[in-house]
Amino acid sequence: MEAIPSNAPEPQGKKVHLKMYVDSDPAGEKRMRRSRSGFFVFINSALVQWVSKKQATIETSVFGAEFVAMKLGMESLRGLRYKLRMMGVPIFGPSLIYGDNMSVIHNTQRPESTLKKKSNSIAYHAVRESVAMGESLTGHVGTNSNPADLATKVLYGKKRRDMVMKLLYNIYDDDDDE
Repeated sequence: MEAIPSNAPEPQGKKVHLKMYVDSDPAGEKRMRRSRSGFFVFINSALVQWVSKKQATIETSVFGAEFVAMKLGMESLRGLRYKLRMMGVPIFGPSLIYGDNMSVIHNTQRPESTLKKKSNSIAYHAVRESVAMGESLTGHVGTNSNPADLATKVLYGKKRRDMVMKLLYNIYDDDDDE
């Protein structure tokens, strides 16, 4: 079970949903071949945190780089969940984590999954533990629909505009009024 602080105030008000889109650019940095992690965190539909940073380790696979990125994002979500709880904000269910790598998503969701590479074990087990305790839930988003690409890759033209529009939410963009 998720650890909930015993000294947290009684939650009041409407529950909030936490959602994150995560991605990595494996070996994207040309000189040292370090991967880049990127993620966007939303409370309900408001973007509240975004990160783009070079990974501390050199990963030898896309799978490893994606798990490191997911672990980094999951740790940020864990901190945000704690802060919200300590402010008395009620949280609705687990944090939703969306990634575009099906292997990573399947490995986080299936208890029978086993890890073949020891080098990825810390990130792997940290994310799996978060999912197992009900703190987070992972899901797949298509590569062309993942706004976290903005934090990991250089995008141009229509693809960049489309990804930026996924981050923005305008309460006045209601098609039902027309």
